Amino acid sequence: MTHDPAQGLPHDPAAPANPAAPADSAGGRTWCDACGTPPRAAHGRRRTLRTAALVAVLLLLAGGAATGCGGRATTHHKPGTSHEQASGSVGTLLETDDGAGHRLREVPAEGAPEVRVSARPDTEDGWNLQLTVRNFRFTPDSTGGAALPGAGHAHLELDGRKLARLYGPWFHLPAAQVPEGAHTLTVRLYADDHTAWAVAGKPVEAAVPVTGGPPGQGAGAHTHASAPAASSPPASSPPASSPAGEAPPGASPQADRTVTIAIRGGKVTPAPGRTELRRGERVALRVTSDRADTLHVHGYDKELALPAGQEATLTLTADRTGLFEVETHESGLVLTQLLVR
Repeated sequence: MTHDPAQGLPHDPAAPANPAAPADSAGGRTWCDACGTPPRAAHGRRRTLRTAALVAVLLLLAGGAATGCGGRATTHHKPGTSHEQASGSVGTLLETDDGAGHRLREVPAEGAPEVRVSARPDTEDGWNLQLTVRNFRFTPDSTGGAALPGAGHAHLELDGRKLARLYGPWFHLPAAQVPEGAHTLTVRLYADDHTAWAVAGKPVEAAVPVTGGPPGQGAGAHTHASAPAASSPPASSPPASSPAGEAPPGASPQADRTVTIAIRGGKVTPAPGRTELRRGERVALRVTSDRADTLHVHGYDKELALPAGQEATLTLTADRTGLFEVETHESGLVLTQLLVR
């Protein structure tokens, strides 16, 4: 028996001449049935093919990661840009901010988010704040994501100092958070990426005054709805001779119902009750107060100045169904409730 220099194995001169033979029982070698390649060479070729296939798969995966699975964009933004700059294409991201480092995201006035806020003293402590929004929805489950049209959350500030982040239309403000004296509460709307919604370069916000009482006092002075958000067009001013909803001097208001109320010494006469109306009816509220005050109709956002000792009349059309309180600003008295069916 001799040695095969190519394989480093003993060579049997009696081995079959056909290399494609499946086996040589004398030498114990197995040949490749497909190509007639000696054993080690066949194994080497298979390893090379497997390696090439693995490299090809890795290259395909790397290419897919670069472009995003199925062509979808990845969550990584460009180097050197902030999350706010890469979080969506809604509106225009301005260089100015809200004063607290949150950049303004400006959108057209038409269809822009709007907000109003009112604050009512709680019977036990502080105030209950109500946010009324339009073209906007609260999305606490997606905070930190991309800016989506008309979605996000709100910030509550007291005299420019942030008190809380709001994820819904109601919030209880404890009296302990409002120092004694007059203050301003501001509510501002933000997108999920923490940019502030803005119209004409101004944040979409609303404000309401509150007055904190001495330490230990349960609530501050009674407050009411604020002016509309920055995106809301200002209401046109009525003629000075005829305030909004008030009958001109000397004229009788054209109303289906008339409610006459007197305020004297902090008491309301007759005692506050409910005035039932059918939708579409016009009601005239004739109020005489012994001190200067302002009448306010909740839900309709109608106000009327009450000069001291003089009768004033507010006439409105009950075009909304529900229960609406009629109150005074300064004295915080409930005059009546309008029940519209």
